[in-house]
Amino acid sequence: MSNGRPLRLFSFILLILTASPVIWCQDNSLDAVMTEIAVLLGRRDYAPALELFRALPPEHAEKTEIQIMRASVLNAAGRSAEAKLIANNIIASDSRNTDALMILADAAAVENKDRDRRTFLERIIGINPNHIRALNDLANINLGNQNLRIAANYFDRALEADPNNGDALVGRASVYRYNRDPVSAERLLNHAINLYPSWAGPLQERARLYKSYGFYDDAIEDFSAALQIEPDNYWILVDFGQTLMEVNLKEESLAVLERAIRISPNDFLAYAYSSALKDELGDYAGAERDYLTLSRLKPDYYFAYEALGIIRMRNKQWAGARDAFLEAYRYAPLEFSYALLAAVNWMRAGRQTDPRQFLSQVIRTAPRDSLDYSMLRLYYDLSGDSNVTILIENERNIYEKSRMLYYLASYYDIRGNRTLADRYYLMVQDLDAAGLLEWRINEIVLAERGLGLRKAQ
Repeated sequence: MSNGRPLRLFSFILLILTASPVIWCQDNSLDAVMTEIAVLLGRRDYAPALELFRALPPEHAEKTEIQIMRASVLNAAGRSAEAKLIANNIIASDSRNTDALMILADAAAVENKDRDRRTFLERIIGINPNHIRALNDLANINLGNQNLRIAANYFDRALEADPNNGDALVGRASVYRYNRDPVSAERLLNHAINLYPSWAGPLQERARLYKSYGFYDDAIEDFSAALQIEPDNYWILVDFGQTLMEVNLKEESLAVLERAIRISPNDFLAYAYSSALKDELGDYAGAERDYLTLSRLKPDYYFAYEALGIIRMRNKQWAGARDAFLEAYRYAPLEFSYALLAAVNWMRAGRQTDPRQFLSQVIRTAPRDSLDYSMLRLYYDLSGDSNVTILIENERNIYEKSRMLYYLASYYDIRGNRTLADRYYLMVQDLDAAGLLEWRINEIVLAERGLGLRKAQ
């Protein structure tokens, strides 16, 4: 019942071992080989499992059931082209073989070809309207795209064919959760937990349900129970770590997230949370390492560059901060804060005219009637501060005003007028626009200069 691919393969092989007259032919050596393959798949050791398929004698290796299993393992190992070759060979002589069509659907999923995957799944449903796996996969595709009505329909069809199907019970409960029907969601999940006490999936989904309604103690209890069943499940650990963050158990959350990272060091999501936690806890070196890893694993997640820029500004690594904000701006070219922060750090790292060529390109894209445009011009021209100051004073949106006051303060700081700079840094604090990128950087400056402390006294 697991959503995890290896356990599906493991279950598939056990099903064939116990049910297929082709494989279960009183050949003890074949029995031993297939059992060992099942063990390897349970450990996600795909390469040695595939080698064992080669050890089978031709009279068994060429059987359709064995070929389907081998293709499933190839998909799980990311070798979708080889899996498709096997499936297409089977379909050439048996166009209605739904197992082979499912191999093609899974291969399309490996290759991120959603349209092809849906086509194969719908073809399977056309052959067998009660094909549970295809119904659930179509439901989950639509659930992922937030097509909740269509997802519910597919899950309902799966449950009509098999009222106790675990994947359909959990999936339908997820739809109920998104549709704000917690009673129906909990009812299905309780049923799934009773049916499958050794499966972590229903517990994880019920924990998500409880968390979404603020029942954090119940959510934590369910996540803990799920981890007792699957202690190395990356996604349960990430969900659990995020929940612990929400109840301010930061140290506990970090320990859980680092466990997830050890299990799956190339998945980016745990780093998104662990880096932020380390940042909050003052472990800036650790946060920087995690932000760097995050930016490598998911370059378009530009918030990682933003956070790197802040940490490097804290450390007065101006050139490094400039480079981080330039990367952030490259992925988010309408976020003029990144362009301005790149300019600020560029000036601090060298000459005040160094970012002029960059700024000339950015200015062309900014709306001429915006404060961003006026501020970019100020940093480009290095003059005209009086006019910009008047525009900021007349700004009514406190967040926009706060942003621009920070850049005005930084401009005077870079130009050597510390008195005016400190005045405007304090004005940013007065507006209390917490959450703004500029406000957070401004707080670092105030703390370094003791301005916030002096004001509080």
